[in-house]
Order: sequence, then structure tokens, then C-alpha cells
Amino acid sequence: MSNGINRVRKSINQRKKLRGLHSKDTKAKQLIPRFPQEEEKHGYYPMFSESDFSSERMNSRISGFILKGMLSVMLFFGVALLFQVDSELLTEPKNWTSNALTEEFPFASVNQWYQDTFGAPLALTPGDKDTKGDSQPLVLPVSGSVSQSFQANGTGIMIAPDEASEVSALREGAVIFAGNDPETGKTVIVQHTDDSKTIYGNLSSIDVHLYQFVDRNQKLGGFVPAAENETVYFAIEKDDTYIDPVQVIKVDETP
Repeated sequence: MSNGINRVRKSINQRKKLRGLHSKDTKAKQLIPRFPQEEEKHGYYPMFSESDFSSERMNSRISGFILKGMLSVMLFFGVALLFQVDSELLTEPKNWTSNALTEEFPFASVNQWYQDTFGAPLALTPGDKDTKGDSQPLVLPVSGSVSQSFQANGTGIMIAPDEASEVSALREGAVIFAGNDPETGKTVIVQHTDDSKTIYGNLSSIDVHLYQFVDRNQKLGGFVPAAENETVYFAIEKDDTYIDPVQVIKVDETP
């Protein structure tokens, strides 16, 4: 009986040596046998190597990218085919697709709907909202006099601050642009719940980011008068039409 046990142990040791489990010069190799071996019957089970799990994760990520790529290509060709087919049944889907691709998403309206429905702002909105300011009159986004009227500018007004000042949001809304504009330099555009937009240009610095929800009178950026830039550009746009800010805000115009 003892001779049989010794032979089994000797066989296990020989198998371990062949697999490199007792080698001092090389790393232990983890092998996964296809069928149960003799040592498995006596309590020895080989372990999975870490590289096996890493390769599985990598393969899963690659498969995910390939799937997303295929879906994107299918969506692209599906939209292209939709506009190629001339059928009255597809008129409404065409109009919906065209509007979805060309119109801006109403971030401010969705945020307002969320607050009305659930009684709290979205997670991206500021935590402390000033609800008392809604009844206060609108004021210019920056302190200063109007150096160029809407009639002279054509789209907005130019405000000339006397010193370094903060530029604030006229009303609460969502930032849909924050960056450099070819005509107005550093510019911030805020979308409001009534689908109107306020535009703040010629800023010296920008303190908000894209898709950020801002409160009324919240700082959007700063302005420092300089020889090459003495005025802040401010405009109000609704339904693709510019509105004279003087008609909605009480301002002091220079004579």
C-alpha cells in the first residue's frame, strides 16, 4: 500500500519538474490541462494565469469598439438611404432627422423641465439657486456705458467698462459655446429656457465650460480694458433674429 502511494507521489513530483514548478532559474509556468490529470485526483489543481484574464478583457474591449463602429456605419448609411428614398411615408421621419441634425439641443428647456418635474436641478447645475432674483429687473452683463448701439452694430451692443470687471449671465441657462470666435474673440453663448440666446464677446477670460448650467448673474468671465480691446460685445438672439438689448434691459447709452 505504501509502495503505491510513494509511486503516486514520485509521479506527481516528476510532472511538477517537467512543468517548471520547482525551477529556481525560470518563472513558474501555469498550464491548464485539457483533461483531468493524476495529480488532480489527489488535490492539486493548476491555477489560471493573470495574462489569461488580461487577454480576455482586451478581447472584450476590441469587440466593443468593433460593435460600436459597425452600428455607427449602419446608422450613417441608414440616414443616407432615408434621404435617397422618395416616399410620402418617409416625409415625417425625414423632417425629424433633419431637425435633429441641424437644430441645437434645448439644454436649458430640458433642465427647467427636470426641475419642474422632480423639484431639483440636474446634477450639473449649481447647488444653490437664487429664486428671489427672478423678479428683479434685468441689468447689463457688465458695468459700463453703451459705446455702440444696436442700430450701429447690427447684431448687438458694445459696452465700455471703465475698469476691470466681471461679465455675468443675463439670465439662467446652459452654456452652449465657450471659446474663441473669429469675430468676437473669447466668447460665451448661453441658451435660455425660452430658446433665446445671449452672447458675450471680447472677453479677457472665460470662467465657464461647455454645457455648464449657470444661474442669473453668475460670473461667465472677466474683462480688462486694453488699447486693442476696450469694449464687451453683448447680443440677444431668438428664433434666428437679433433683438436690441436696450428694448429688454434698462441701460445708459452714451450721448
